[in-house]
Amino acid sequence: MENQVHQAREIPVERHVVLVAPEIHWNTGNIGRTCLGIGAHLHLIEPLGFSLSAQQVKRAGLDYWHLVKPSIWPDFKAFYRQMGIAEEEMVLFSKSGAKPFWTMPFGPRMFLLFGSETKGLPETILAGYPERTYYIPITSAIRSLNLSTAVGITLYESMRFCAPAHAYGNSL
Repeated sequence: MENQVHQAREIPVERHVVLVAPEIHWNTGNIGRTCLGIGAHLHLIEPLGFSLSAQQVKRAGLDYWHLVKPSIWPDFKAFYRQMGIAEEEMVLFSKSGAKPFWTMPFGPRMFLLFGSETKGLPETILAGYPERTYYIPITSAIRSLNLSTAVGITLYESMRFCAPAHAYGNSL
């Protein structure tokens, strides 16, 4: 594994977290902070269930929100077209995904897609990428993980072989 990490360090990586119709401002603020912490780009696909000027989003992102600079898209098609995404760069997360998240492929450029807190990803998007869907295992005691928790788990997993920089010492 150490050799894999060493080789991956030499490949520039680009991570994108894509929230489709997020509903809860606290989750979006927390996800923005996580994206900033690892150097990922945050994309929000409308409709949003809150205002981005809401004090709560800024508070959830603490004093970092102005640095997050999320990209706002009117719909998934516009986002997909303008970003020039290759199918192999797409990784979709759903509790009904086909494979566990730890089997997602590593790529230098990845788009991690998540749906809204209450509805998940729209079926129209999931149906377009049936082999690109992944899940985070959970027990039947809960309906789902919190969206910001799911993003954190999968975003850092996507960086497993990248050895991202650590600003406070202790790096591989």
